[in-house]
Amino acid sequence: MKVEHLVWLRNDLRHLDNPALHFAAKEARAQNTQLAVLITPTPAQWAEHNESDAKTGLRAGLIKTLAKTLAQLGIPVHFLEVDSFNQLPEAITQFCLSQQIKHLWFNRDLPVHEQQRDHAVCEQLAKHQIHAHVQAADLIVPEDVLSQQGTPFKVFTPFFNRWVTMLALQDTTPLESPEPQADPLPEPDVEFAWEKTFRDDLWPADQDTAKQKLWQFCHHKERHYQEARDYPIEPATSTLSPYLALGALGPRQCLEAIFYTCNQEEKRWQDSTWLKELAWRDFYRQLMMHFPFLSKHQPFKAETNALIWRNNDAEFQAWCEGKTGFPIVDAAMRQLNQTGWMHNRLRMVTASFFTKLMFADWRKGEAYFMSKLIDGEFAANNGGWQWSASTGCDAAPYFRVFNPTRQSQTYDKNGDFIRRFVPELANLDAKSIHDPKPSQRKQCGYPDPIIDYKTARQNAINAFDELKAG
Repeated sequence: MKVEHLVWLRNDLRHLDNPALHFAAKEARAQNTQLAVLITPTPAQWAEHNESDAKTGLRAGLIKTLAKTLAQLGIPVHFLEVDSFNQLPEAITQFCLSQQIKHLWFNRDLPVHEQQRDHAVCEQLAKHQIHAHVQAADLIVPEDVLSQQGTPFKVFTPFFNRWVTMLALQDTTPLESPEPQADPLPEPDVEFAWEKTFRDDLWPADQDTAKQKLWQFCHHKERHYQEARDYPIEPATSTLSPYLALGALGPRQCLEAIFYTCNQEEKRWQDSTWLKELAWRDFYRQLMMHFPFLSKHQPFKAETNALIWRNNDAEFQAWCEGKTGFPIVDAAMRQLNQTGWMHNRLRMVTASFFTKLMFADWRKGEAYFMSKLIDGEFAANNGGWQWSASTGCDAAPYFRVFNPTRQSQTYDKNGDFIRRFVPELANLDAKSIHDPKPSQRKQCGYPDPIIDYKTARQNAINAFDELKAG
C-alpha cells in the first residue's frame, strides 16, 4: 500500500496521545493509504540552543525505543540528520518528493526558532503542493489563554483561573496509539554519532516506563505533594519533567492520571497542586509565544536592563562546582552536575543565591542550568530564572532574597540532603552542617563562604531601589 502521509516528530517522542500521529493515522486509513514517521536530528542546533548532554542522551534513547514500537505497528521510521534548522525546509521537501509524500503532519512547537523553522518548512512544501497539517502543541490547554480584553496574562493567578475554566470545557481523553497498519517491520538497529550518556538508571528511555512512573506518582504521592514537595531528601516530586520536556508523555495522559486519582480520593481535580505546577509550565510557554523577545536574552521588565551585574568569575566558578561555602547551595549544584536534575525548591534557592547574593547576570545562570539539565526547557528555565532575578513576569519582589542557611534549616532540617551530595560534611551534627564554623570547615576541607549574606542582600536591594528611583 502506498505511503502518502508523513508524521514529523520533534519534541513529541511518543506513540500515545500524539495528535499528529493519531490524526495522520486516522486520515491514512480513511484514504486507504499508509503513513511513515520522520525524525530529523539537528545536533549542531541543539548545541547552539545550549541543550545538555543528558537531554541529548535521553532523546536518543527515546527515539530508539519509539522506532521499535512503531516498527511493531508496521510504521516505518526515517531519519534525516542535518546540522541546523535552516537546512530542514529543503531537506524535508526533497525527502517528501522522493517518497511521493502528499501530506506532512506535525505538532506545533512554541519557541521562536522552532516556529520560524516550521513556517519555512510549510512555505517550501506549499510550492510543491504538499499539504502541511499542524496539530496542537503539547500544552495542557492548547488554545491561547487570554483575558477578557483578549490580551495575554502577565500574572499567574488570573491566568490559572482562566486556564482551569477552559480546561473544564475541553475533551481531555488521551488520543489512542495508531492501529497496526501492516505486519511488523524488522526491529530497527539505530545508532547516533551525537548520542551522549545520561542517568538512564533514573530516567529509563522508554515512554511505557514514563507512563508507569506517572501513575505511580499520582496514586501514591500526589495526595501528599503539597506538604512534601519542598523537602529535597524526600522522593515526593514526580521527577517526570525529563519525559515532559521531550514529549514522552502527552498532556492528556497527565490529566487522565490526575482526574482518576482525585476521583478516587473524592477531591476536586481543580485543587491538585501538581496540576497547578503543570499550569505554570503552560504559563511560561504561552508567555514565550506572546512575547518573542523573551527568546532573545531580554528581561520581561525592560527597566532591569539598566542593572549592573557584578559577574565575578571566581564566584561563578565556585557556584558551578558547588563550592560556594553554603552547604545547601553546594549540595544542589552537585546534584545538578551529577544527575542532570535539581529539586525545584533548590532551583529557587540556587537561582536566588546567584542573582541576588552574587548579583550575577541571570542569563549566565540560565545558560549553565540549560547546559546541565536533562529536563531543560527554554520557557520554564527562562521563566524560573527571571522570577528569581525579579526581572520577569509575575516575578518575586526584588526585596525577597532567600536566606540559604534558613532555607537549609527549614527544608533539610537534619542535613540529610547535604550529607548525600556534600560528603565532606557528613560527620557534622544536624545544627552545624547548615553553616559550619571556620574550624569545622578547615577540618572538613570545605571552603569559606564566597559572600557575606547580610551585606550581599542589602547591596542587591539597594541596586533595585536605585533602579526604581531612577
